[in-house]
Parts: sequence; C-alpha cells; structure tokens
Amino acid sequence: MENEAYHVPVLLQPSIDGLNINPNGTYVDVTFGGGGHSIEILKLLDKGKLIAFDQDTDALANTIDDRILFVDQNFRFMRNFLQFNGITHVDGILADLGVSSHQFNVDARGFSTRTDGPLDMRMSQNGEKTAEHIVMTYTEDKLKQMFWLYGELKNAGKIARQLLLKREEMKIDTTEKLKEALLPVTPRYDDYRFLAQVFQALRIEVNEELTALEELLIQTIEVLAPEGQIGNYLLPQLRRQDG
Repeated sequence: MENEAYHVPVLLQPSIDGLNINPNGTYVDVTFGGGGHSIEILKLLDKGKLIAFDQDTDALANTIDDRILFVDQNFRFMRNFLQFNGITHVDGILADLGVSSHQFNVDARGFSTRTDGPLDMRMSQNGEKTAEHIVMTYTEDKLKQMFWLYGELKNAGKIARQLLLKREEMKIDTTEKLKEALLPVTPRYDDYRFLAQVFQALRIEVNEELTALEELLIQTIEVLAPEGQIGNYLLPQLRRQDG
C-alpha cells in the first residue's frame, strides 16, 4: 500500500485515466515516491508490467509490490534500464514532477523555507552537489543566471551580489543562514514568495532538473509505443513551495 505519510499525489485519478491503461501493457512511473500512482496502475494491470524509478533513497522505505521492477536511479537513465531488462517499448509513462510532501517535511533535507536545516536540497542523497556548495562557490554571474532562469527573480543580480558579500563574512550552510544572508534584498511584504523562488532556483540547479527532464522527453520518442501515452504534471512550486 502507498505510504500516505510520505506524499499524497495531486490529480491522481486524472493522471491514471490519461494513461488509458492496457491490462497487458508495460508502464513506467518515473517518480515513484510514496507509490501512490504505481499502486493505482497495478490495480488496472493483469499480465502487464510496471517499472518504477526514484532517485531518493527514502522512497526505498515504502512498501513495494513484488510486481514492480523498482530502479533506484534518476529517470534520466530510463532508456538504459529498460534496455538492460529487455524492454524495448512501453505503453505509458507517468511523471509527477516537483518535490514531495515528505521531502519538504524532513528538515534535514533543506527544501523547506519554514524550518531550519542543512542547506542541502539533494533529491538523491548520493549526489555530490548541494545548495551550500552553490551558494558558497558559484561566481556572481552563475548565481545571477540561476536565479533569473530557475527562480524568475527580477532582482537576480542583487541577490547574487548580496550572497557574495555575505559569504565573505559567514559560512552559509543552513536554510536560516541563507534567509539571514538575503534579508537586505528580501521584499518586506512578499518574503514568502521571494524565498520560495530562491529555494526553487537552488533546488533545480542542485538536481539538474531541467536537464534530466529534457533527457527523459527525448528518450520517450524511442521507448514509447506508437499508441502509447505520456502523462506528466509539474506542481506549482511557487505557490506550494512547502507542500
């Protein structure tokens, strides 16, 4: 069963309906998480197959049905793992893009603007690059570009310069220290949205999310059967940055 405390999927039924499940088909859930989508797909399968991906090792703690081929890797490696298991085409691919409730609720992951925790933000704990590394080592130009492209922040340049100034005075290694460092450029009456955008930009950069998504979409052309379906939705992070 799905671990409901981990993550409650948004638009669960519409996303499953959109796959138009063939009971004997082969399907891929590229963001397993708490298993919510996978469980619903399994209910509609007879002799079909389900392959599930998740790079977050916390997802391994959830109950996994023995009918699922679980791959503890980023979905950008989907094609390779399908080929390794002798699967050339699939009938449907589902991607629930964004951050899970579980990831927001664990302070040590550093995703939330509401609690103090290490400035981490890695979806895969095996990853080497953290948000702290970015804040403390990126050049002003790289920081500016990141906040502009991934956070859609109009004052990206001021944010980048402020971080460079503050990291000369202190080690910015927690979420609270990041918020403290950015206080001079934080809007007084729109601080929540501003911080949500800052955290979003850092998270996307840490996890190379757009690169991974681009690679996934390219691979779907090769692995999706002619009548296959792909379903994906991106959680509105700027309004639901803390789940």
